[in-house]
Amino acid sequence: MTDPSEIAAFSSRGAGARARTGVLLSHGFTGSTVSLLEWARYLADQGFAVRLPLLPGHGTTWQELARTPWRRWYEEIETSYRDLARQSDDVVVAGLSMGGALALRLAALEPVAGVVVVNPGLTIADQRARYAGLLKYLLRSVPAIGNDIKKEGIDERAYTRTPVAAVHQLSQLFRDTTLRLPQVTAPTLVFRSNVDAIVPESSLDVLQQHIGSPDLEIVRLENSYHVATMDHDQELIFERSAAFIEHVTAGTSA
Repeated sequence: MTDPSEIAAFSSRGAGARARTGVLLSHGFTGSTVSLLEWARYLADQGFAVRLPLLPGHGTTWQELARTPWRRWYEEIETSYRDLARQSDDVVVAGLSMGGALALRLAALEPVAGVVVVNPGLTIADQRARYAGLLKYLLRSVPAIGNDIKKEGIDERAYTRTPVAAVHQLSQLFRDTTLRLPQVTAPTLVFRSNVDAIVPESSLDVLQQHIGSPDLEIVRLENSYHVATMDHDQELIFERSAAFIEHVTAGTSA
């Protein structure tokens, strides 16, 4: 189990001219806020109001995640969005991996100013995932998917096992989000690692084929693996995302 003090939800009210712009961040599957904490702090230091919630079933045990339906993950993001929207002129939603799918789903249903996603998941490479709804009764868990990070000595504090029942939920989230992609019309910035052992390139293909936004930018990451927000390209992600957020909210935030 992860030390609760390391994975607590992060919240900053923002300061200065940018304080009326909110940024909502969502971490990935079997991970926690640890993977996005430096990004959240960076954006908060730029003056943005930032929320980084801990998704239900995460940051505790993989057995709890196995009992958590995907709609609870989304409800947590939705609740955080509405809290942030009440105090902000604009909200930009962002996410890593599964968090990218949650961000895109939110953007399909709520009036966000922009979307930033890092290695967003919409497909699963392992073909066994399509049978997870049946396999979960025969196999409780499979090896962990965490720490796909090129930089040495970095630990994202992900679960040591991946619950098969949760993989079934993840598949359902991906299908639902894919169907809603045409409704995503906000400007979208995508960071995609050239080497990613967790999310296949087909996820980016699906995003490009179905997203409704006419303003889609893809930035390739040359020196990072899946958890790029903790990897060699993190400064690029942080700086480019801050500039993007400033751009898409220009003229509307006090």
